[in-house]
Order: sequence, then C-alpha cells, then structure tokens
Amino acid sequence: MQKKFGGSAIFLDRSDINTDEIIPAKYLTEVTKEALQPYILEDLKLEGFDPNGEVLKNATVVVTRENFGCGSSREHAPWVFEVNDVHTTIAESYARIFRQNMFNCGMLAIELPKADIDQLMAMQQQGEVVVSVDLDGQSVTAKAGGEEKQFSFEISQFDKALVDAGGWVEFADARY
Repeated sequence: MQKKFGGSAIFLDRSDINTDEIIPAKYLTEVTKEALQPYILEDLKLEGFDPNGEVLKNATVVVTRENFGCGSSREHAPWVFEVNDVHTTIAESYARIFRQNMFNCGMLAIELPKADIDQLMAMQQQGEVVVSVDLDGQSVTAKAGGEEKQFSFEISQFDKALVDAGGWVEFADARY
C-alpha cells in the first residue's frame, strides 16, 4: 500500500503527548493493527479536542509540540496512526523510539523548529490547513485560506530509504 504524505492537518497544541494518550494501554492486546483504529487519541486531554470529532476523522497530518510520543516504547502508537491514514506527524521534537518506530513503519516524523511550529499553529485561525510534503526536496508546504508557507526539514538518508521502501520490513525484504 502506497502511503500518502500530507493532507488535512489536526493541531495538538501541547508538549509531551505520550503513547498512552495516542493509544491507551488497555488496547495493546488487540491482535491486528486495524482493531486499534477506533481508539486513536482516545485518552488525550486537550481543551477543545474531541477524539470522536470530524476534524480527527478527516486528518492525515498531526502537528504538535515537543517530545511527541514519549512514554512507553510501543509500536502500537505509530500503528494507530497508520490504520487511520495519518502517515505524517510534524513536531518540534519526538521521543527517540517513537520517532524511529514511525520511520520503521514507513511514515514521516518531521521535526521543525519551534518558530515554524508556531507559524503552523497560527495558520489554523484561517480555517482548514492542508499540508503537502516534498520528501525529496525535504520541505513542507502549508496552505490555509489564501496563505501559503513553506518549511524545510532534515531527514537522514537511512530514514528516507525506510519511508521510500514503505517501512523496515519492506526495506529489508528488498535488500536481504
């Protein structure tokens, strides 16, 4: 399955969102990724956020603050994004294991400086923010209302290769 990077963004304006908030631990006994789907961000406490709302159902990009994905080192957190067609997260920083699990699943964990995240957060005042990603050019373009902003990001050659392959398993299958 070819993953789509970019699309409608949801904004989680808080630092230190942990893996228990991304997918509660009580669902870790599920035997398929698909079984996790309805529980995405179920325990996230954030003013104005509704885990059952239309904004989340339509989102394919998460924009958030620093230390995203902290807590337990479970793969279930990236998996719940994957089965909800959220293949791109943009944050100031990530917990190391969560970030690598995103790449291992063939998804993007883009890091931008705080000033860039602040600009993205401000764009939501103009309505729906649509993000496009140029992986080869290492840039993100965000559009809202009549406004458009572009941001550059860094990604290692190895992490890019994982994303291009579709994840670690596909990367290894093609090479070993």
